[in-house]
Amino acid sequence: MKKWKTILGLGVLTVGLVSGCGTASNNGSGDKTAAQAKSGDYTIGFAVSTTNNPFFVAMENGVKQEAEKENVKVIIDNGNNDAATQLNQVQDLIQQKVSAIILNPTDSQGLSSAVAAANKANIPVITLDRSVNSGKVSCFIASDSVQAGKMAADEIIKALNGQGKVVELQGIIGTSAERDREQGFDQEIATAKGIQVVAKQSANFDRSKALNVMQNILQANPDVKGVFAQNDEMALGASKAIQQSNKTGIAIVGIDGEQEAVNNVQQGLFYADIAQQPAEEGVLGVQNAMKLVKGNSVSATVSSPLKLVEKGTSFKGF
Repeated sequence: MKKWKTILGLGVLTVGLVSGCGTASNNGSGDKTAAQAKSGDYTIGFAVSTTNNPFFVAMENGVKQEAEKENVKVIIDNGNNDAATQLNQVQDLIQQKVSAIILNPTDSQGLSSAVAAANKANIPVITLDRSVNSGKVSCFIASDSVQAGKMAADEIIKALNGQGKVVELQGIIGTSAERDREQGFDQEIATAKGIQVVAKQSANFDRSKALNVMQNILQANPDVKGVFAQNDEMALGASKAIQQSNKTGIAIVGIDGEQEAVNNVQQGLFYADIAQQPAEEGVLGVQNAMKLVKGNSVSATVSSPLKLVEKGTSFKGF
C-alpha cells in the first residue's frame, strides 16, 4: 500500500440518524459538538489505525459512502499507527457515550483494554481488518488473513517451481493481520521442501521501511528468488529495492489489491497479488453498527472475499 496523503484523520466515526445530515471529521479525540446527537439519534465512533495508507483510505471511503447512503453523520479520527493515541481516542468515545464503536486496531493487544472498557460501558464494538486479543467484539469483519498468506505461499511455490531462497516481509508485529498472514504463509511454504526462507523481518506495513529492509536483505542474500510481503506497500518498497540493485528474476507477491500493485502484476514487476476489498469492509462496518444500535443481532464474523490477481486477471484495485 503506497503512502497517500491523509484525506481525513480517521478515528472517531459518529453516526447519528439525523435527517439530512452529512459527514464531519477531525484529527485527534473528536469534535464533540458534531458528535452530540439529538434525542433519539445514534452516535457511532470509528477509530482507525492510520490513513497514511491507501488500504485504510479506501476503508474510510467505504464508511463515508455508506453513512451518506443511510443519511447519518460521521466523525473520523486517525490513530497514526500509535496504540496510545488510539486508546485515548476510544476512551474519548466512551466518555461521549457513543452507541457503538467501529475499531481498526493499531495493536491487537494494546487495544484489548479499550474494548474491555467499551464492554464495561455496554457499548458494542465492531472490528475491521484486525481484531483484538481479548474483550468482547460483537462482529469482526475482515478477509481471511490465514488464507491470504496460504494463497501467497502457493504463488511463490509456483513461481519458483518449488526451489529457491525466499524473503518474508512482516507487517506490524502484534497485529492479528500480521500474525495470521505469517501463519498461513509459513505453514504452506513449508510444504515445498526445496524452498528456504532465508530472511524474515518486519517493515511495519510501510513502503519506505520495506525499501530499506530489502536493501539490507539483498546484501546478505544476493541470490534471493522470491519475496512475500504481507501487504502491497511493503511489496512496492521491496520492488524498488530490487530495481535499484539491478536484480531481475525475483518473484514478488503482496496482499491488498491496491491499484499500483495490480498494475505491477500486469507489467510483470510482481508475480501476483492477493486482493482484498477494504471499501466493502467499511460499508459492512456501518451496516452492522446500525443493526446493533437498533437492537438487531449480527454475525460474530463477516468474511470479506479475497481475489487472486495474476497477469491477465481483470481486477480494479483501490
